[in-house]
Amino acid sequence: MLGIVESIASRISRNRLSLWLYEKALVRQVRQLPPPKHIGIIMDGNRRWAESKGLERYLGHVFGAKKVGEFLKWCYDLGINTVTLYVFSTENLKRPREEVELIFKLFKDKLIEVMDKKVLHESRTRFKVIGRRDLIPEEIMQYVEKIERETEGYSSHYLNIAFAYGGRAEIVDAVKSIAREVAEGLLEPSNIDEGTISKRLYTAHLPEPDPDLIIRTSGEERLSNFLLWQSAYSELVFMDVYWPEFRRIDLLRAIRTYQKRKRRFGL
Repeated sequence: MLGIVESIASRISRNRLSLWLYEKALVRQVRQLPPPKHIGIIMDGNRRWAESKGLERYLGHVFGAKKVGEFLKWCYDLGINTVTLYVFSTENLKRPREEVELIFKLFKDKLIEVMDKKVLHESRTRFKVIGRRDLIPEEIMQYVEKIERETEGYSSHYLNIAFAYGGRAEIVDAVKSIAREVAEGLLEPSNIDEGTISKRLYTAHLPEPDPDLIIRTSGEERLSNFLLWQSAYSELVFMDVYWPEFRRIDLLRAIRTYQKRKRRFGL
């Protein structure tokens, strides 16, 4: 019996060593080429992960929220300065009330945690929530606006939280803004071009508003209304891993895939 236990322990130890060596090799590879400047990530699969573990579905969001801090640290360590997280879509508001309320609570708790630990100040990260902000409870928006004000002057990193967000809604809002300016005589229709729209999107404050790389977890292969305008020439990587189980190795593999592609932007 002791021999069996020792054999199993030995295999586990070898597997961990193999993963550690593989991760080190990946790091060496990705550091040889420029990393993406802006990564967008669709953090999918929380509920399915919970089900696969025999847990209540809502607990997937709890574990998914814990993964965010790790992911951001990995990105910053690799020289990725702008990250946009797809946290909660306008369509998600149609989910069961208990689930929506839990997500709002998790968001609020994370905002309070960020303020208490001052992590954004240490990394000089500008924080911004992008989406239909009027759909977010006022109690939560008070924290959002406070953090945004306190980090507005930072430019080392940019963290965007797509919350109550929809790509189509974003474009609609941009068009409405342009229509108002035309009606007020501030803008000539003949002067409207792609730049006119880009400057009125939720991401207009970013130095690199268009993500170089978009990652989606869970194995699904679609954008689901995420950064529809900005993703026109983004590289897309779909990974067959649920978000709560996403590892640094998975991020490194996605970046390596991005680096191997030839980006021609239609040329």
